[in-house]
Amino acid sequence: MRESQDIRIKEIESLKTPREISRLIPLSEEDRLKILSFRKSVNDIIFGRDKRLLAIVGPCSIHDPSAAIEYARKLKTLSDELSDQFLIVMRTYFEKPRTNLGWKGLILDPDMDGSGDIEKGIMVARKLLIDITEIGLPVGCEVLDPIIPQYIDEIMSWSSIGARTTESQTHRNLASGLSVAVGFKNGTSGDLMSAVNAIKSAAGEASFIGISKDGMSSVFRTTGNDAGHLILRGGEDGPNYYEDEVENALRLLKDNGLNEAVIIDCSHANSRKDYKRQKRVLRSVIDQVVWGNDKIKGFMLESNICEGAQKIPSDKKDLKYGVSVTDACIGWAESERILRNAAKLLEEAQKAGGVLEVL
Repeated sequence: MRESQDIRIKEIESLKTPREISRLIPLSEEDRLKILSFRKSVNDIIFGRDKRLLAIVGPCSIHDPSAAIEYARKLKTLSDELSDQFLIVMRTYFEKPRTNLGWKGLILDPDMDGSGDIEKGIMVARKLLIDITEIGLPVGCEVLDPIIPQYIDEIMSWSSIGARTTESQTHRNLASGLSVAVGFKNGTSGDLMSAVNAIKSAAGEASFIGISKDGMSSVFRTTGNDAGHLILRGGEDGPNYYEDEVENALRLLKDNGLNEAVIIDCSHANSRKDYKRQKRVLRSVIDQVVWGNDKIKGFMLESNICEGAQKIPSDKKDLKYGVSVTDACIGWAESERILRNAAKLLEEAQKAGGVLEVL
C-alpha cells in the first residue's frame, strides 16, 4: 500500500529535548539573577520608569562565535561608559527569515553548508548567549521558529518579531507567552497596523501547541505579554523615522489603547539599505528625544567588528573575520563614535534642564 503521509520527508532525526540541552549547557544562578535584572531594566524603559534609551546593537546575524565574543567584550566596555544614557542590549540574531533562498542562520545551519545540523546550532547558540551574559550584557534575539524559544527563552532579555512574521498568528501567540518584552516590526510594505494589531493580540491570553521542556507535544495557555512595543523599520515607500511618521505611529498606539512605546531601527528601509546611513537615522532619533519626545524608547543598530558584508565562500577558511554574511554593518570604530556622540547630546540636553525647549 502506498504511503499517504511524509511523502516528501527524506529523513527524520531525533533532537535532544530542551531540558537535556539545558543540562548539558546550564545557566548558573548568578547569570539567572543578571537576566532578571536586565529584563526589569528593559521593561522599565518600555514603560517610562527608566528614562534611558534601549540600544539594541550588534551584528545583523551571528555566524562566528569567536568574533561574537570579541564584539561582546568591546560592547560591554562601551556599555559601562555610556550606562547613564543607554541600556545596551547585544543583538544576537541566530535565525534569518529569507524572502528567497539563502543562509538561514547559525541555529538552522551552523556549518554554513546546507547540512542543517540544528542540534549543533542550538547548542552553539545557547552557549554563546550564556557566555555573553557572563560578560555582563543583556542579549536580544529575533524569534522565528516557534520551537527554538524553549531552548533559549530563559537567557533572553529582549526579543523581536520580524517584519515578515508580524502578521503571523503563530508568532503573536508565541509572543504572548514569552518571558521578555517583545518588539514587533512594521511590515515590509511600511504598514503599521499589522504591528499594532500584533501588539494588541500578544497582550491577550492565548492557547497554542508547542513542545514542553521534556519534548512532549503540549498545549500552552498564556497570560498575555503587556510589554509589546512597536519597531519602526521603514517600508517600500521609504523611511518612517521622521518626526511626522513617529507621531503618527504613537497616535495609532494611543488610539488602540496601547502603551506609546516606539523603537526605531536605524537599518533596513530606514537607512534605504545603506549601512553607512544608519548614523543619520540615529541622529534624527536623538534629536527627537532631545526636543522632548519621551515615547521613543530606543533604537537598533547593525554593527560588527569590521564594516560591510561578505558572501559565504565555498571554502569557509576564506571567510573574513568580523564581517557580516547577511546585511552590511557599520564597523566597530564607527559604532563607538556615533554612540558616544549620541550619549553626549543626551547628556548636554539633560544638563540644560532635561530637554531643549521647543522653538
